[in-house]
Amino acid sequence: MDTLLVIEDDPGIQKQLKWCFPQYEVVMADDRKSAITALRRYEPKVITLDLGLPPDEANASEGLAILQEILALAPDTKVIVITGNDDKANALKAIELGAHDFYHKPIDDDILAVIIDRAFVVAKLESENINLRQSSLEANGFIGNSPQIQQVCRMIERIAPTEITTLILGESGTGKEVIARAIHAKGPRADKPFIAINCASIPEHLLESELFGFEKGAFTGAHKTTAGKIECADGGTLFLDEIGDMPYPLQAKILRFLQEKVIERVGGRQEIPVDVKIICATHQNLEQMMTDKTFREDLFYRISEITIQNPPLRDREQDILILARYFLQQANQQSPRKISGFTDDAIRAMLQHSWPGNIRELQNKVKSAVIMSDNKFISSLDLALQPIEDDLEPLALNLRQVREAAEKQAIAKALSLSNGNMSHTANILGITRPTLYSLMDKYTVKNE
Repeated sequence: MDTLLVIEDDPGIQKQLKWCFPQYEVVMADDRKSAITALRRYEPKVITLDLGLPPDEANASEGLAILQEILALAPDTKVIVITGNDDKANALKAIELGAHDFYHKPIDDDILAVIIDRAFVVAKLESENINLRQSSLEANGFIGNSPQIQQVCRMIERIAPTEITTLILGESGTGKEVIARAIHAKGPRADKPFIAINCASIPEHLLESELFGFEKGAFTGAHKTTAGKIECADGGTLFLDEIGDMPYPLQAKILRFLQEKVIERVGGRQEIPVDVKIICATHQNLEQMMTDKTFREDLFYRISEITIQNPPLRDREQDILILARYFLQQANQQSPRKISGFTDDAIRAMLQHSWPGNIRELQNKVKSAVIMSDNKFISSLDLALQPIEDDLEPLALNLRQVREAAEKQAIAKALSLSNGNMSHTANILGITRPTLYSLMDKYTVKNE
């Protein structure tokens, strides 16, 4: 049953609302302290809030302050503010602060019920949308549900519809080109070319002609006029990978193109307009390179209108096993031998490994392990990873153990924040004092 928190100091209205909504578990609060305590304890999706609360019943200052505190603690909560019939200004102020809706007294049960029911529907839809987005990161080219990757996906969604120049930073093998392709695929240029060029893989003397193209006879071997990568990307997206490895003299020419959106082919004099969206990437420390005068400062600020930090695999611990199982599924589709999974020692080894080659290294190790394994389960030796000694701390895969450790840590932190005050500690944790005493006894947490 969904919980509805009613913040109201009038006993008559409390009673009225208590019995009007049998479909919900109605919890009452009559001031700021009891309201925040109930918010922490019950985590309601919908709240009705009377703005005229003590110690300022005649005005709305206390109610608006409570509204702000509620939304700071639980920003997804739907708060329906209840005001006096002639208090339109404060109702609008509450909406501006983030309230979901407002209702003027006197209270009509049927009308308020419609507003509350609708708020619960909206809250449920938003929650389902968040869960769906978190479980479908593969739509952005990513496998995993770590907070770092969710943040990257949110940035992709925001950047894709715009023309902003994006710089993607991250170690080799983290999937910088995957991000670039996702930005292109989700934007208005999706049906136009996506042209990628790796500035580190092309010899310096060839890179300029590769980027800008060349006219017939511009140099020995230039038998016909050829369009460069930039020109080929016209209308679409140009991805300059490893731009930190671009030769210093060529950086000035790239900067002019980024500013003017025109190019000149090698050996040519004609300015050719090119309409492209620019995405750059590098594993280099560009700020240090600017200090060393190996990367132009003006170019850096031109390509980094917005920056995405792509995290290394070692910082995405909860994604390692998800990725490993995904790559195993892929490898099984290409192999006549079907591997069922990973042994415990393989799981421990994967979580312990630092993954200097990031996702590319993990994918390669899983693919080779499927070929090399003689059993139904891949071991750490199949992965060519050092097995973890048994005397090390065991892998905490049991949800109960994880929950108990988290509860013990939370209790200790709350006790510290409240200076040992048991009532305050219980309120912070959103539990009753008897429950707090029981948990402290269970986990042998002392109030020192």
